[in-house]
Amino acid sequence: MTGRSKKAFAAFLLPRERNQMNFQTSAAGLKFRVLGKCTFFLLSTATSIFLLAGTLYAAIPLVTDDTGTQGKGKFQLELFGEYANDREESVTNKDGAFSATLTYGIADPVDIILSIPYQSLNSDDSGSKTTESGLSDLAIETKWRFYEKEGLSLALKPGFTIPTGDAKKDLGNGNMTYYLYFITSKEMNPWSFHLNLAYIRNENTEDNRKDIWHASFASTVDVMKNLKLVGDIGVESNPERSSGNPPAYILGGLIYSPIENFDVGMGLKGGLTESETDIAVRGGITWRF
Repeated sequence: MTGRSKKAFAAFLLPRERNQMNFQTSAAGLKFRVLGKCTFFLLSTATSIFLLAGTLYAAIPLVTDDTGTQGKGKFQLELFGEYANDREESVTNKDGAFSATLTYGIADPVDIILSIPYQSLNSDDSGSKTTESGLSDLAIETKWRFYEKEGLSLALKPGFTIPTGDAKKDLGNGNMTYYLYFITSKEMNPWSFHLNLAYIRNENTEDNRKDIWHASFASTVDVMKNLKLVGDIGVESNPERSSGNPPAYILGGLIYSPIENFDVGMGLKGGLTESETDIAVRGGITWRF
């Protein structure tokens, strides 16, 4: 999958992971071995935790979402940014992604979410430089936490995008897309764990794959008052029909909460496979009110 194809497909997935931008290891074979070991460890851990048995937070800089909702009549505002560097043969892409996401609780277990993303794309092909920037595809979602007991909770998050980005400039898909996430969260103080499984109907104008599957797993741990360490790993179908190499990422970072209901998150996201962007720095703020 080309760098530009990755940007167009992933635009609507901001701010959580949305735009898979990661670092390469020295060889594809090594990447697959690392991915296999990490995936086996994380999924094994997740299975054990969910069989064992609150408020759960898997916020910026994580890609993987949590089951937490705001509560009836409450809001959450997220301001997110990501800077990525990717090199494929003679082409170097240095891109920025920004988004503002507003969440409102229409009922205690139900949220409605509006995300407005913006992209800046910068490409250098052997000295020939191109730059594009503008609004990407708007996303509208709802999250319904339908089960919660003894720290274990389950949620569904359906959503769709509106093709507000210019597909000819790789700023959008050109068509509406649809998706459904199944989310599981488990809290075992001081740890929290989150698992996402998703189907994305990737309607597009570039003859990319339309059926995309996604899986990711994240964990957070309280290391001191107001400070969490976070980790995240995920994989999904490659949108490019000619490639069977699945984009996969790994992420590490922290979330600092200087005051109640206000978080600052920072993280570094890297690629485990060749189809992922090499490396990305992600961060932002979350304000609940």
